[in-house]
Amino acid sequence: MSNISTPAKNAPAKKKPAAKQAKPTIKAAIAPNSAPPPPLESAPLAYENPAFLDSSDGRPIRIVSEYLEPLARFRREQILDTVVFFGSARFRGREEADHALELLDNTGSTKPAPHEEQPARPDEIAHGQASTLQRKRAAAAIEMARYYEDARKLAHMLTRWSLAIPSNKHRFVVTSGGGPGIMEAANRGAHEAGGKTIGLNIRLPFEQAPNRYITPALNFEFHYFFMRKLWFAYMAKALVVFPGGFGTLDEMFEILTLVQTKKLAKKITVVLYGSNYWERVINLDALVDTGAISPKDFDLFQPADTPEEAFEILRRGLTENYLADEIAAADVAQITKSGEDLLAGWTVEDFLGPELAKTRGR
Repeated sequence: MSNISTPAKNAPAKKKPAAKQAKPTIKAAIAPNSAPPPPLESAPLAYENPAFLDSSDGRPIRIVSEYLEPLARFRREQILDTVVFFGSARFRGREEADHALELLDNTGSTKPAPHEEQPARPDEIAHGQASTLQRKRAAAAIEMARYYEDARKLAHMLTRWSLAIPSNKHRFVVTSGGGPGIMEAANRGAHEAGGKTIGLNIRLPFEQAPNRYITPALNFEFHYFFMRKLWFAYMAKALVVFPGGFGTLDEMFEILTLVQTKKLAKKITVVLYGSNYWERVINLDALVDTGAISPKDFDLFQPADTPEEAFEILRRGLTENYLADEIAAADVAQITKSGEDLLAGWTVEDFLGPELAKTRGR
């Protein structure tokens, strides 16, 4: 009988030990025939990356830029404070050639409004070819042309007066929204008087351009309405509101609300120019009657109907609020001495006004 044992029937066969698998090498991990990637160019600096700056993530930087860049320019141009002019941007001015006034398509636009919305010409009225709207606008065009010339004259008077103020900075610089119409008239009057003048324009989704009378170094364009509003209010010591539309009403009531709620840390003189227009457009008496505003809120502004009347209000307010202490401390003889007349031909009474001049020395 054999000593060799045989496996039991149906017993499972023994498994051979698995061969050890070799670890993959670095070379094996690299795909065969793969080329290295091309050299990288330097990444753009964050503040030079348009894709970032124009994105929603870059919005805070854009907002801050619309504060810091104007601030730097105002400092460089030595602008201390401003007087802001608001008013309609839709009417072009009437030149010496006496051409028909043209209504623009929108606030700040360079495109004319459709013919059916334009002021009627005399021949169209005579031949019965004008609509009711066109006839109304023909009458209004005459009034708007007068406001253009009044704004131009007032800005000229104010700038001439401000240039005579002894200061190493520019005082009470005429400022507008930078567009056509009343804004152009204000910049134009200041330019014709030989002073600097500011235009705070806004980028709009239609063709528009700054008016030609803005001092080039003080020509601004904003993307954000609220940053533009900040610069209107931040440096203003006075505000003149000529007849206008939604934009004019918006800016006017915003400033009046800031004054009413004492959110402005300064005194500001507000002139509403053209009492006939404003009495037709806004019923402030109804606001008082219903208790929506206080009767004393009428003291927040003063009406004017001529450039001379508006200028006296501005001169009085600006002098009382900002210049009285400076002038009281100055030596009148030094200011007006022969050969060094810093007031350029103005007397102390011309500068202060008759009422304030009488109070000197008390």
